[in-house]
Amino acid sequence: MRSNKIQQILIGTWLAFVLTASLSAQTPQRPHITGVAHISLLAHDFEKTRAFYTQFLGFQEPYTLKNADGSTSMTFFKINDRQYIELAQEHAPGTDRLSHISLETDDIEALRAYLASKGVKVPNEVHRVRIGNLAFNIVDPAGHTVETTQYTPDGWTMKAKGQYMSDKQISHRMMHVGIIVTDLDAEYKFYTDILGFKETWRGGSSGTVLSWINLKVPDGDDYLEFMLYKDAPDPTKRGGAHHLCLQVPDVAASIVTLQANPYDKTYGRPIETHLGINRKRQANLFDPDGTRTEIMEPNTIDGKPAPSSSAPPPH
Repeated sequence: MRSNKIQQILIGTWLAFVLTASLSAQTPQRPHITGVAHISLLAHDFEKTRAFYTQFLGFQEPYTLKNADGSTSMTFFKINDRQYIELAQEHAPGTDRLSHISLETDDIEALRAYLASKGVKVPNEVHRVRIGNLAFNIVDPAGHTVETTQYTPDGWTMKAKGQYMSDKQISHRMMHVGIIVTDLDAEYKFYTDILGFKETWRGGSSGTVLSWINLKVPDGDDYLEFMLYKDAPDPTKRGGAHHLCLQVPDVAASIVTLQANPYDKTYGRPIETHLGINRKRQANLFDPDGTRTEIMEPNTIDGKPAPSSSAPPPH
């Protein structure tokens, strides 16, 4: 009698294991999300802003996209083989300069299926963009458009591999992009619970209210910086928050290089080194539309990690 009960327990355990394994196999798994691919910005005076990124920051343009009349609709400033800054003409004056951010994955169709299984609104299929890569867009809880992209061997990005970079560019890596967040709980759950991002640090400018949270992509070193606000600034005043951060080995040396650049006279603003709350040396630059480019050293001043803040978020 006891032997039969043991057998029943073992059979029940085995059936539960098989059922769990079967359900797990049927549930789409998240593919790798390996980095921040690009940030896409909008310009009021396209050529003026274009000059900032090429003449001042030294980035080359591997390709541009044209409108039907032959004018430029979008251009790409290459940071490295996997990261770009995109620039397009504004849709209307007085609007937010951030168009979207882009995350790279190694299996975009698997990512689409995975997000759909988590209740995220996704398109019915992945599409091929004009430069040949695969992509689709989603919208995060804060309303930011997030493009997911997979570089294809025949896409323009990989065809330009190893080209269109030089020692004259101010940086060869985009460490992070910053986005405005007002509803922290919803945004945090989306990026951590669904997309698999991991928090690495949080800080506050005042010490009493939280200002920033850094979330690293699950399968790489790039990260997003949540810029925390009770209420989002007006669209024309978001350039300091919606930003990109470029890694440099020495901020002071980079400033010397920038100030020796003939474009510095056109720029006409002081550039100063300061020590961030994260205890890393940094400096801020602003393009003609007010979007901030932060240049920052990769390490803290003494190599020790900066402590995270325990302050509450804005209410």
